[in-house]
Amino acid sequence: MNRPNLWAEGREILFEDNHLLIINKPAGLLVQGDATGDEPLSAKAEEYLRFKYKKPGAAFIGVAHRLDRPVSGVVALAKTSKALSRLNELFRDNKVHKTYWALTGKCPAPAQGHLTHWLVKDPIRNTTKAYTERHGQGLKADLDYQVLGQAGSRWLVQVNPITGRPHQIRVQLSSGLGTPIVGDVKYGFLAPLPDVSIALHARQLEFQHPVTKEEMCFKAPLPDIAHWEAAEAYY
Repeated sequence: MNRPNLWAEGREILFEDNHLLIINKPAGLLVQGDATGDEPLSAKAEEYLRFKYKKPGAAFIGVAHRLDRPVSGVVALAKTSKALSRLNELFRDNKVHKTYWALTGKCPAPAQGHLTHWLVKDPIRNTTKAYTERHGQGLKADLDYQVLGQAGSRWLVQVNPITGRPHQIRVQLSSGLGTPIVGDVKYGFLAPLPDVSIALHARQLEFQHPVTKEEMCFKAPLPDIAHWEAAEAYY
């Protein structure tokens, strides 16, 4: 069995115990399989576990939450069904504190605040529309944000989503503040990035361990990509 290339350096694995596998996902990688048929993070993680523990059959990997394909950062995977069930509860009950970093082309105004929208997803176009008032079947979405400072020609914005809706941060920064994320042409940025990622990074997850009950905090280093270099100063 060949060792999966994704894990060759070990830097993507932020934490592992008997119940959890915490990964720093690179942009461009699916978390879970879809109609494209491309190999997702979940399959790579399963392969990693089979290699590491010399399992003759399949290894268990459970997905409790997802990041959009062009987004990088921390993802929590479960290695047991008990851990997955309890992780699902933590995410469902908004007991996971999530911190994202985003680069925008201009400074949001005001420089910090709270955004509330009702989001309606179009599954055909795979886009989400934000409304400032309750709208039909729209799901309420809340987040807090603050500008950390200027990063080169961009602005570094810290976002703490309170809810977890599809494309929430992307559409709320664009529609609510008029500051689409760098590279996110789907939500109004003028040009894509060379690697077709968007400048949104899941920086940190904080939650109570689903089995040991210990308070856990996982931070994902920024991608080693040119457009993130100026943000390193804010570590």
